[in-house]
Amino acid sequence: MVDRRHPLLSVVGQCRLLDISRSSVYYRSSEAPQEDLEHMKLMDRQNLDTPFYGSRRLSAWLRTQGYRVNGKR
Repeated sequence: MVDRRHPLLSVVGQCRLLDISRSSVYYRSSEAPQEDLEHMKLMDRQNLDTPFYGSRRLSAWLRTQGYRVNGKR
């Protein structure tokens, strides 16, 4: 979308034309920790078996499996 090496338009100018924040051009996402990926995989499997579980019930289920999690995680 934004060409940082454009000869005529600066990054600021391109962002204004596209109506996007300049910080979104420079943002680099980070990878999720392996522990979080493992939790998500377990929750996905459990959600297929018990789709009626909510977030509180899923975090309680993870705690019964020996994982240290809270409602935010």
